[in-house]
Amino acid sequence: MKKYIVLSPDGFTIDFTQSYESKKEALQAFNQFKNRFKAQGFYSSINHGKINLSDLKNFCTFKTINF
Repeated sequence: MKKYIVLSPDGFTIDFTQSYESKKEALQAFNQFKNRFKAQGFYSSINHGKINLSDLKNFCTFKTINF
């Protein structure tokens, strides 16, 4: 069975307790993650510095894991 996880630009899962049943669910979770940073207007990454929210998806990793 396939599941999906989303890794932040720094390589951490965006939700430590969740994997997703579909790519669509993973993308919805990413959008919720991104929305947490709207007030400050950017994502602050240890590895990449300030990342514009419009570019954040390009810095994240969407991984398939097999169970």
